[in-house]
Amino acid sequence: MGQMNNMDMGKLMEMLSQMDKKQIEQGLAKASQILSAEDKNKIINMLNKNQK
Repeated sequence: MGQMNNMDMGKLMEMLSQMDKKQIEQGLAKASQILSAEDKNKIINMLNKNQK
């Protein structure tokens, strides 16, 4: 498996515990949108601009 799959599960659980359900659902929706999109870089750039 790649480096991305080796994320520390403790860190992941800590991040999730600090988010509320709505934030988690929004994050999963964005991830699903990125994974299913043909132009992933365009969506990633758009999301990065929205976070600033």
